[in-house]
Amino acid sequence: MVLSCTDVRKAFGDHVILDGLSLDVAEHEVVALIGASGSGKSTLLRCVNLLAEIDDGAIFLDGEEITDPRADPDRVRQRIGLVFQSYNLFPHMTVLDNITLAPTRVHKRDKAEAKDQAMTWLERVGLAEKAGSYPDRLSGGQQQRVAIVRALVNNPRLLLLDEVTSALDPELVGEVLTMIRDLKGEGMTMVLATHEMGFARQVADRVAFLDGGKVLEEGPPAQVLGDPVESRTRQFLARIIEAGRL
Repeated sequence: MVLSCTDVRKAFGDHVILDGLSLDVAEHEVVALIGASGSGKSTLLRCVNLLAEIDDGAIFLDGEEITDPRADPDRVRQRIGLVFQSYNLFPHMTVLDNITLAPTRVHKRDKAEAKDQAMTWLERVGLAEKAGSYPDRLSGGQQQRVAIVRALVNNPRLLLLDEVTSALDPELVGEVLTMIRDLKGEGMTMVLATHEMGFARQVADRVAFLDGGKVLEEGPPAQVLGDPVESRTRQFLARIIEAGRL
């Protein structure tokens, strides 16, 4: 397994967000996390990327326990890319500088090498001509694609995507979806949290429904989204259908 979460628990004060959650992700697999707001999707991704410290349980990347206190967070994050719903690009820096900042400043990579790799990725996603532009000159879809490229320049073992289409205008969602589909086609292992069930159905190999801080139900998209076993899953999807999002 590329990623294994075992009995992960995370609470903020008395509020338990993850309550003994377990989830495995195999190589080249795309797993979509669905569930109501507050079910733990974003918190799980932040715990996997070591942005939040778990209270109990363990998280493994390629068999190595990354939640071991002796693990080096910077080294772990070189192997895991995380993209947020807000693009988090530095407005005073060009696209190219945004992408190469972490590889050169944090991971101490050669600047010329980092620039070459950044340009290769920008060319692949059709944004090479935007390398010298500032974020405010880009559309939301372009900014989100730049944010994804920024997560890819370290050749991560695992890519985490947290509601990456939720801040976009509907007409811009397609270009981000296309990029993620292309990454899937290239074998990228991904875990994505999403409220967009159509997105989950299109790109995921497996859907995991989170409820009460646990994975309540998981399986192929057609089964979980089309014929769920658990009554709580059916209740959740009925609300999604009512809102016109499935």
